[in-house]
Amino acid sequence: MCRRTKSKHCGPRRSFIACLREFLTPALWKQAQEARHECRRSARWLTQPLVLVLLFMTWCGGDSQSERFETAKAFCVVCLPKRRRPGKTVQGFQKALAWLPMPVLRTLAAGVRQYLAARLQSRWFDNGFIALGCDGSRLECPRTEELESRLGIVGKKQSAPNLWVTALVHLRLGVLWAWRLGKSNASERWHLQQLVSLLPAAALLVADAGYFGFGLATHLVGARVCFLIRMSSHVTLYTLGQVRLQGFREGLVYYWPKEAQQKEQKPLLLRLIRLRAKKKKHDVWLLTNVLDEERLPLAAASQFYRWRWENEGLFRTYKRTLAKMKLGSRSVRLVHREAEGSLLATQLLIAQGVLAMPKPTADTAEKVCSPRKVLLAIREEMHGLLKRRHVRFYERLQQAYRERRKRTSAKVKRTWARRKNYKAPKPPKILTLTAKQKALISRLESHAA
Repeated sequence: MCRRTKSKHCGPRRSFIACLREFLTPALWKQAQEARHECRRSARWLTQPLVLVLLFMTWCGGDSQSERFETAKAFCVVCLPKRRRPGKTVQGFQKALAWLPMPVLRTLAAGVRQYLAARLQSRWFDNGFIALGCDGSRLECPRTEELESRLGIVGKKQSAPNLWVTALVHLRLGVLWAWRLGKSNASERWHLQQLVSLLPAAALLVADAGYFGFGLATHLVGARVCFLIRMSSHVTLYTLGQVRLQGFREGLVYYWPKEAQQKEQKPLLLRLIRLRAKKKKHDVWLLTNVLDEERLPLAAASQFYRWRWENEGLFRTYKRTLAKMKLGSRSVRLVHREAEGSLLATQLLIAQGVLAMPKPTADTAEKVCSPRKVLLAIREEMHGLLKRRHVRFYERLQQAYRERRKRTSAKVKRTWARRKNYKAPKPPKILTLTAKQKALISRLESHAA
């Protein structure tokens, strides 16, 4: 069999550069160049090589920024052989990166989101929803005077400054969708309100007990965003009549804090779901604005919340696999650009692995990509360890999947030093509406009508 005939039956054979060009198209680079409209530019560091080196530094290995910069710069020259070569020093790269406008990176992230929505449309929906999980985490930064004064310090005294990141993740595929950066004491609920405009249609927002709040719930209901949020004892809910909690599974409740009652704000009619714990004593109480039980059954709500662990998996990939537990930049401008570029690199890393996974059939289960194996394939391509890289890279990408095994033990195996033990949220307080509260509700509903 000749090589040309054999290549037709072996599937797509694409290099790492070809896979990357599917996301970062020439049209997208043109939009990013238009977003960089300031007068101060570097003659050596144009937009495309500057962003590519920033991405490559996230993927390549090395003990220092200088070592990663040399590898990333060399591979950037390979990717752009006909372009003018970029600068030679990491100091020049950092100066050029500090003057790169943030809309450039956000334009690239928006283009990647559009491409993902188009390519993953067949695997995007589950039970009529696009399940997206929201969670946040802190990234440690160097102890410079500028970062300590601008980013702030939370937690213990004399702790390092932190950068807060709130991320939206597709819960079934584990793909990073969007993110928001802020100070160390930033409000993740306010971040979520800012990310509502980036949610796709038919999105179902799944979050833990940290995202409770009447203001946030009102904002999501007003924006017509479906949500599924875990409740804790900090939340008080009301019912029209007495309810036996012992056999409670699901039902309609009113979310109406005392502050909202005093301001005569209209209460929210929501649906409370109780998921029984099989082994542990702590049941999971979920609050949603999807009132129709057929549209969001109890089994589907349970599955969506179990998938929320993909949020934790994303931060593990970002902090441990990509070694971003601590950022290396020493100024506010560079810290934000390093975090924005590394999150974009994380999104591209996982997206390439997800798109390479074969589609599930009736006989085979769906394979979930392994970010670690995808990173190893990219690093081998960058270092030139594979001789026939245009043949082997995509084949290695198709084999970069995780093991699908049933969990039989706890997710946390041992207690880590200096870390607070996790305490499951207690169930919400459920009270019966008084006659005065019922009269106020009817009056507010009549005024709204």
